[in-house]
This record gives sequence, structure tokens and C-alpha cells, in this order.
Amino acid sequence: MPTAIKNKTKTTSKKKVTRKKVTPGKNLVIVESPAKAKTIEKYLGRNYKVVASVGHIRDLKKSSMSVDIEHDYEPQYINIRGKAPLINSLKKEAKAAKAVYLASDPDREGEAISWHLAHILDLPLEEKNRVVFNEITKDAVKNAFKEPRQIDVDLVDAQQARRVLDRLVGYSISPILWKKVKKGLSAGRVQSIALKLIVDRENEINAFIPQEYWTIDGEFKKGTKKFKASFWGIDGKKRALDNNEDVIEVMQRLDGPDFNVDKVERKERRRNAPLPYTTSSMQQDAANKINFRTRKTMMVAQQLYEGLTLGSQGHQGLITYMRTDSTRISPVAQNAAHNYIADKFGEKYSKHGSKVKNAAGAQDAHEAIRPSNVFNTPELIAKYLDKDQLKLYTLIWNRFVASQMTAAVFDTMKVNLSQNGVTFVANGSQVKFDGYLTIYNDSDKSNMLPEMEENETVKKVSTKPEQHFTQPPARYSEATLIKTLEENGVGRPSTYAPTLETIQKRYYVRLVTKRFEPTELGEIVNKLIVEFFPNIVNTEFTAEMEKDLDEVEEGKRKWVEVVDQFYKPFAKELNNAEQGMEKIQIKDEPAGFNCDVCGSPMVIKLGRFGKFYACSNFPDCRNTKAIVKDIGVKCPICHEGNIIERKTKKNRLFYGCDRYPDCDFTSWDKPIGRDCPKSGDFLVEKKVRGGGKQVVCSNAECDYQEEKQK
Repeated sequence: MPTAIKNKTKTTSKKKVTRKKVTPGKNLVIVESPAKAKTIEKYLGRNYKVVASVGHIRDLKKSSMSVDIEHDYEPQYINIRGKAPLINSLKKEAKAAKAVYLASDPDREGEAISWHLAHILDLPLEEKNRVVFNEITKDAVKNAFKEPRQIDVDLVDAQQARRVLDRLVGYSISPILWKKVKKGLSAGRVQSIALKLIVDRENEINAFIPQEYWTIDGEFKKGTKKFKASFWGIDGKKRALDNNEDVIEVMQRLDGPDFNVDKVERKERRRNAPLPYTTSSMQQDAANKINFRTRKTMMVAQQLYEGLTLGSQGHQGLITYMRTDSTRISPVAQNAAHNYIADKFGEKYSKHGSKVKNAAGAQDAHEAIRPSNVFNTPELIAKYLDKDQLKLYTLIWNRFVASQMTAAVFDTMKVNLSQNGVTFVANGSQVKFDGYLTIYNDSDKSNMLPEMEENETVKKVSTKPEQHFTQPPARYSEATLIKTLEENGVGRPSTYAPTLETIQKRYYVRLVTKRFEPTELGEIVNKLIVEFFPNIVNTEFTAEMEKDLDEVEEGKRKWVEVVDQFYKPFAKELNNAEQGMEKIQIKDEPAGFNCDVCGSPMVIKLGRFGKFYACSNFPDCRNTKAIVKDIGVKCPICHEGNIIERKTKKNRLFYGCDRYPDCDFTSWDKPIGRDCPKSGDFLVEKKVRGGGKQVVCSNAECDYQEEKQK
């Protein structure tokens, strides 16, 4: 029997809820976050008291599977350790309250939190006490309390099914990996696919064989105006230039400067505005445009959602809920955007009333990510936000306003030029109407060609043959990995940030220049999971599972049926893995020097956080050393030691003297081994905005700096 239904029976028919007769007090509202409790209480007035559950109050035990496989996969929940005082306080408040409202976040997790609260506080599930709002503004909150609803048990079951599936996978495969490879490893439905994508891409890169190809770019002119065109083909057929001989053949056919204009095509092209942000598209843009890691994006978005104090306007939520895969916008928000756009740019810039169809599989429980009040422009509220909040808010505000604006219109022109059967093609375009580009300029600059007509002559100025080689596919960045997971229907908005964090924490992958590379350990784990648990890393299978969970949410399927459908074949794979997976011995590499404690050879071992030096005489000798990189620069303070790369506990890179603790020099910026010609202090290399590096003086009061380097 599904737990949601079981508890419902428990609270409605088996157990009659009785409460002590107390003088009716205030209405109690329970939200997830303390940050928004005060704001909501202020909106609701003195008859309401708002408190926070601080996230989940019950969960599965960490020490065991906590899923009763023999009895319909019933989850065995316990109160989260350390939350007993909070739970007792909530019970006391609920008993004294006139009414209790559950106002956790408007998604599956939030619905589950409300359900757990109802269970602990003995609130009947048929009671209309669930309040949902998509943005923390006075109107949104007050309107939500006018129409409370029952807890959506289908939504709870969908969350519960996901939680049970993840627990079955993680707590079944991980012990096998501990036994066969090493302790501390883990596997998961989404993380295993993310790891496989990274490993597969690395294999593609390693197997890649560069192919030679050539291009011929030409510069032409009509009258005094110059323009560019590129080689297209010979004798009316498109032709690839595979080698130098092909280029010579083309160049030998060219004779003199005159080229004929064979064909002129003029078209009008429209480019529609981008859709407003979903969670994943916001994460991708934040990574690409403002250099935010995925976790940072979600943390800052949470701050904007929960709200900030805007001077005389008071505390306000600045954006709608930030976990969504819907691109829907409410009519009220559309109308506000229309008024803003019409007033600021004119009526012709607004596409008022347009409807957007969500992508297949998108959950439409709430809106796209947008500003709560479009009239709170980034410029207007900038002084109330820190720099990270302002960056992300500006990104969200610009994207939303652009999404409600008309398309940009371009005049395009394509011209075919030829001489002796050799064809060059020139392309040009010019913005005819800027539309949404007024505030969201993602367009290339205009490249207008001079006016030309068929059969007239233009002059060749120069031709430039150039050799190229095809490049291997790029490694995944956080943005491109999220995009690929989303395109394959794997995971949901809330899963991406913790997934990327987990595969790094387990040392399956590492970020090198913002791109994921698999480690040796990651490749070993991936190989085993691919061999023994093929369905876990099958993107089609996992995407189908996501659809099944969506059907549970819609009330079309029972969650136990979905879990059972997955677990029965999975149990056979588990048995095969237990029997057939051989123990993997990760060999130690010789370090090339001896232990300074016992004299035995040192080796390089692979640990939870990467490679390190250890004595081969373990356990008799437990000497270990961190593997450090000497950057070839003498310490600018003691002038005896060498500067080495080191890392903090949070994996942030810094530079220090290898004579530590005798010399305690440290620096976030890389010393370069030269002194400042102005102050005499040491010079460092800093990363600069927009990419690149710059040498500057380490003394903040000195303004010496050298030219930026790419």
C-alpha cells in the first residue's frame, strides 16, 4: 500500500484527531525557510504567525536502505536528527493555533515536506491547509491564502517514488563498489549517466584523428566599398578542399581581378525572442555569461526568490520560484511587461498576449523564472543588491522582458561571384527592426554588402588560402553537461547542481579550465556500471522513468507499480554484479624517492580526494605527503623556499612557500618571480574579467600593471 495512502487512512479513519480545548490563537503558517518567514508574516498581518521547518523534518535513515522491499517498497521515515526541539515547538504552536497552513515550496519536494508536517502534527489530509505561491509578493501571498487546497497526494507519491528509486540504486550499487573497488564510492541514477557522458566524450577525444581541410577567403570590392566572400565550389558544384593540391587546382583557374555577379538573393529574416528562463537554461546562461558555477547560481537565485529589503518598498521577493522547467508566464505578468515595454520602447516592441507552448515533458506546476515586478529594473534596485545578486537578477530581468518583445527583423543578401567556373559566395545582413535586440543583443554585428545586380562585374582585391585541421569535440562544461542531460530527459532542475557536485566530490571527474575530465577512478567506476548495470546508464531508459514519475504526479499511475517495474530486473543485475564483478586492484605508482621516516620507497596512491604520496611500508609506516606542483618561482618573502600550488579544504587553489611552517607566505594570486619596477614589491598574475590574465603589483596601493594576456 502506498505510504501516502496508508498515512491518510491512519489519520482519517483509524485515528480520530482530538485536540485539547484551548483559547483560539493566531493562524500558524509553516514555510521552509526562516528568511521568508518574517516577510510573509508582515504581508499576512497580526492574525498570523509564520515559522520555518528549515527544509525536511523527516527522511529515510542514512545508516540503512530504509525501504521495505518485501512490503511494497514502504519507506521507513524517521525524524531528522537534531530537529527534535523544532518538531516539539511546531507541535506546541499547532495545538495552540486557530488553524495551521502548510506553505512549503511549490514543487514535489515542497509537497512532500507539507505531507510530512501533516503527519507529525496530526493534520487530516482532507483538510484544505496547503497554500502555494510562486513568488513572495504581497498580492501573491494574500491571494494564495484565499484558496488553500488539500495536500496533493499524487505529487507526494511522485516525490516518494523518486526518493525510493534513488535509494534503491545508491544503497544497492555503492556497497558493491566499496567491496570491489574502494570505500567511499557511490552510484546514482543521474550521476552515473553524467559520468558516462564525460567518459564517453573523453574516449571520443582520445580516438579523434584530425582531418586536414583548406579554405580560401577572398576580399572583393565594388567601387570603393570592400567586402568578403569565401570559396564555394567549381563548375556549379560545391567542392571541399581536402589538401594543398585541391587549393592549387582552384588558384590556377583564377585569372585577373574581374568576377561576374551570377546571382543575388535578398530575403527578410525574422529572429524570435528567446523564451523566459527555466532552471536549466538559467544555469547554462549564468555559466556562460556571468561565470557562475551551477551551485552558486541556485544559491543566489534562492536569495532573490526569498527576497531583499528595497528601501522604502520594504522586503520583497524579486523573482518567481527558481526550480521549474516551464516557460509559461501568467497573464498578469504578461500585462505588466506589455505596459513596461510600451511605455519604454513603444507599442510596436511588445508582443502582448502571445502564448508559449512548453517543451514535451515539462512540468507546468508554476511559471518560468521571471522578475516578480518588472518595474523593479536592475538599475532601479542595484544599490540594494550585492554584485552577484545584481548579475543574476539582471540576467533574469533582461531575458524575461526580451521574451515579451517582438522579433528582430533582418534584411539578408547572398551573392554568388564567379570566374572561370570558380564560385565564391558572399553573405550580408542588416538589422531592419531591432525588436527584442533593444535590450537583449545576442546578434552578430551587421555585415552589409554593397548593392549588386546580376551580370555586373566586381573586382577581386586578394585571395587567402588557409590550412586547417578538424578539432576533437570539446569536453563538457557545467553548462553543456546540464544542456545534454536536459536534452536527453535525464533528471529534473533540482537534481543538476547536486549531481555535478557529487561526481567531483567522489573524485570521478575534475574540472580543468572549467571543463570536466574523468579521473582514472571515474573511468573504472563507469566501466563497471556500464558492464553490470546497463539500464542505469541508458539515457532512453532513464528518460522513460522520468515520464513514469510524471504520470504518478498526474495520478495516472501508482508509484509502487513504477518502482516495482524498475526494481525486478535491477535485482537480477545486482545479483550478477555480486557474483561476476571482479575485485579491482588500483596499482600504486612508484614516486621516485624514498620515505624520509623509514627509508622505504614512496608510492603514489589514489585517495578520496585525488592522488597523494604514501610510504610503501604501510601500515608499519604511515608517512604521507601531499602531491604539490612547484611553479618554478622562489618565495618572495624568505627567498629560500620555492612557491608551490596548494589547495584549501574547499578545493580552492592558492600559492604558498614549501618551507611552511618556517615561512608562512601565501597568496591567492600566482607570483611570477619578478619585482614591481615602481614599488619593489613582488608581481603576481591575476585572472581578469572576460578571460585572460594580467600581471599586476601585489601591493594594492601600487597601480602598476602590464598588458592583458589571453
